[in-house]
Amino acid sequence: MLMNTKSLKGLIVRASDGELGTVEKLYFDDDTWGIRYLTVATGGWLGGREVLISPISITAADWQAQRLDVSLTMKQVEDSPAIDTHEPVSRQHEAAYLGYYGYPDYWGGPHIWGPSFYPAGLALPTGAAIQAVADRISKEPIDSHLRCTEALEGYSIDAVDGGIGHVCGFVFDDYAWAIRYVEVATKLWLPGKRVLFSPGWVQRVSWPESKFVVGLTREAIQEGPAYVESMPVTREYENQLYAHYGRPPYWLFEGDHRPAFSYDNV
Repeated sequence: MLMNTKSLKGLIVRASDGELGTVEKLYFDDDTWGIRYLTVATGGWLGGREVLISPISITAADWQAQRLDVSLTMKQVEDSPAIDTHEPVSRQHEAAYLGYYGYPDYWGGPHIWGPSFYPAGLALPTGAAIQAVADRISKEPIDSHLRCTEALEGYSIDAVDGGIGHVCGFVFDDYAWAIRYVEVATKLWLPGKRVLFSPGWVQRVSWPESKFVVGLTREAIQEGPAYVESMPVTREYENQLYAHYGRPPYWLFEGDHRPAFSYDNV
């Protein structure tokens, strides 16, 4: 199911033995655009400390109840490595986090989630896996490709023949936990119109200039399907989008690798 990332803000995160807190921010990696972590404000029970939660741990998403269930205990989260979410999350911090939970490193394979297209497709941690990940901690570089979606809102967007607007949101896939589309407000050029483009269509990103350059023309965007946030992004809409721009859809490359469980989207 495709959802706007705004729908995640404020969601209750529930462990197996109680509520952990509410979702604050999202971190994704700018290689695959996979959502790697949710930051969760824990409130009073951890003195307001923010913690990272990986989509690997999510077992159910109830959008009507605005809740995410995770396969963790409150004690596990309490004892997890402290990470300052107000500072960039380094690869060494990630390695320590993944090593603590025994999760595989997502950068260790060909797909969005390393060996898998979906976080639910990853094997459960074993003692050997925990040790293997922990052994790599000291070998990891400091650099990380993690970006906060909140920090990217307002970035300018250029087509191949001029500016088209700015980033105002993101649409993600709640199976793959990957950002599928960037939401663009076209400002005065196309008053009131919002459009989506795939991260795969980005030709260049200038982080110092806070700018994305996409391989599309202004005319193509002007004539393309509009995005209405209150309307669901259906497969029919996606087919129209890819057909209009003459680009192959992402699902042709990923195939059908849905997880064994299903989210509660009622």
